[in-house]
Amino acid sequence: MYTYDIRVSGKGEDSLYTYLKRFFDILAAALALVVFSPLLAVVAILVRATSEGPAIFRQQRIGKDGKVFEIYKFRSMCVGAEQTGTGVYSGKGDMRVTKIGKILRATSIDELPQLVNILKGDMSFIGPRPPLTYHPWNYEDYSETQLRMFEVRPGITGWAQVHGRKDVEWNHRIELNVWYVDHMSLLLDLKIMFLTFYKVLKNADNENVGATVQKDAEKETEKERV
Repeated sequence: MYTYDIRVSGKGEDSLYTYLKRFFDILAAALALVVFSPLLAVVAILVRATSEGPAIFRQQRIGKDGKVFEIYKFRSMCVGAEQTGTGVYSGKGDMRVTKIGKILRATSIDELPQLVNILKGDMSFIGPRPPLTYHPWNYEDYSETQLRMFEVRPGITGWAQVHGRKDVEWNHRIELNVWYVDHMSLLLDLKIMFLTFYKVLKNADNENVGATVQKDAEKETEKERV
């Protein structure tokens, strides 16, 4: 693993709540792993039995302070899916998604292995979703303002996810992430958690409807000033 050269500061990483949140993350993640261990074992067996490849999908993402880490998910697509078809985009009827993968995605069970990421310190239950190292764009193309989303640990769910999930264009998604960094609190996290449960039950906004990256004029202006 390696770390990008990034210097961040702000409310998100300096607040007392950050430390309390980490304590509850560890406690809740450990408890959840024990409670859901039978489900995790069954899902792992089903993934391996219904398609070729490992049960766990690993992918590099950018986390807090620019650190690159491996995120864990139950594999819901065929091996090598990122290099075929529409790449990182997966829309309705995507043939790369396995039969069991459709169920895992609809119920968000594919995200459960990220409980391990929480225990390792890579992630939190609530926070900005960690982007790929190359998508929506290369790290060096983030603006100074957009880099602020990396001031806190990324989450399994976050403020952007309860405001559209996969339907939200990336520039706006990052704006929502930065807003979260500035307003992070226990009440806000509880609100996000309840809204997440609601959206998962409805399976709302859980499919890409097309490319969600647009050129951002403000970001281009910031780069020109540098």
